[in-house]
Amino acid sequence: MENVIIQRMKVTGGALKKAERYYNILSAVNDLKLTQKEIQLIAFMAVKGSISLSSVRSEFCREYSTSEPTIYNIISRMKKLGIFTKEDNRVKLNPKIALDFKRDVKLEINLVND
Repeated sequence: MENVIIQRMKVTGGALKKAERYYNILSAVNDLKLTQKEIQLIAFMAVKGSISLSSVRSEFCREYSTSEPTIYNIISRMKKLGIFTKEDNRVKLNPKIALDFKRDVKLEINLVND
């Protein structure tokens, strides 16, 4: 039998809080070096669906005390990393990492020796 270490972490709260925690973990595990503002935008898009509508951008700016030029800079970087995609002239979160955070999410990470 393998000697396996198991650690559990429980995140409670709304969809946005869970999304921020999830993308923080993804950034750390994949060594993406995402800034807090980038993680907040990714999480916000995961919950809202897109950032293309001006009303959604304004909501993000109000919620996180930022500006639209900052959003555009983050979008540009996230598109280069493949985190954001463009579909029908709308910026969206890559479907491979988009989850429904209104539901419970169970995350399992296996760190395996070579």
